[in-house]
Amino acid sequence: MRGNDVILENLSMRFGDFVAVQPTDLKINAGEFFSILGPSGCGKTTILRMISGFLSPSQGRVIIGDKDMSGIRANARPTALIFQNLALFPLMSVRDNIAFGLEARGIGKKARQDKAQELLSLVALDGHGDKLPTALSGGQRQRVAIARALAVEPSVLLLDEPLSALDLKLRQHMRAELKELQRKTGVTFIYITHDQGEALTMSDRVAVMNKGVVEQVANSDEIYANPATPFVASFVGEQNVFKGKVVAKENGYAILETPLGKMLGQNTQGLNQGDDAILFVRPERLSLQEKPGQQNSLSATLERRDLEGPFVNLHMRAGEHPIAIHITNVDQTHQSLGTEQKLWFAAQDAVVMRPGELASE
Repeated sequence: MRGNDVILENLSMRFGDFVAVQPTDLKINAGEFFSILGPSGCGKTTILRMISGFLSPSQGRVIIGDKDMSGIRANARPTALIFQNLALFPLMSVRDNIAFGLEARGIGKKARQDKAQELLSLVALDGHGDKLPTALSGGQRQRVAIARALAVEPSVLLLDEPLSALDLKLRQHMRAELKELQRKTGVTFIYITHDQGEALTMSDRVAVMNKGVVEQVANSDEIYANPATPFVASFVGEQNVFKGKVVAKENGYAILETPLGKMLGQNTQGLNQGDDAILFVRPERLSLQEKPGQQNSLSATLERRDLEGPFVNLHMRAGEHPIAIHITNVDQTHQSLGTEQKLWFAAQDAVVMRPGELASE
């Protein structure tokens, strides 16, 4: 059944009076690396467990490869689930851990061993088959869990925040490894995470969830550059947020009157004069280099400078309003603490939206 789309039709989940997942329609394409991104408690793991069969939906259905999964047990579905804690058997060798699912399916010993060796090579663990999982590093144990899941040749591999227990450098390394493994195998990956970097780096498409609702589905560039809602805009990456009222609109742009003066941004939601609005602009889109004729200019005082190697994060304040700027560590002029700086940003780099919930994480 490899190579089948995953379709959610009007899928929802209730726990008593609490609605964990609102009615959801979603299509995940065969062979896709698809991430579901959102804060803790937004419903993303609940969706994963309904796809896997560990939870039965309150409403709707899961279809994999044109086959309705209703009533089909988890162990009979063409899916494999990798848990957060990996759930490796500590007293079994790495090879036997990988072959475990095949043994449960009645596959003969030689075929199991051959398949385990093939997967050891695939995940770059040749020579580690006779070791116990406790003798491996965190990243190596992660690869064992993936190999064990792939051994049963699932159409869909479900991953529930599998990198959350790893340190930053290892997580970054494993992102690349996971994406490469997905490319090599062609298996559909559905990846659950609250980490924006993981989702944006690895995914062909991302679904952003909030309080049981999928607010946007798009590729990483689209999610980052053209967020559909204030929540998506403020949850994915950093934003400078300016609240105001639309005083005019022209040629696809809206002019806002804000406490810091007039600001111009893309009017993506067709707001009209008199509407309350929020303008979002990314910290890397703000510039300290003055440019004559720019509509969006303001003054702010530098309060803190954080060096991150090749990048510098400047934390500024205009009146009571905090402003963040991200620049490369090249031009170090005009960055004395306590000094007032002139800032500007281009109108096409700002997005104007109707007021809505902002992310708190």
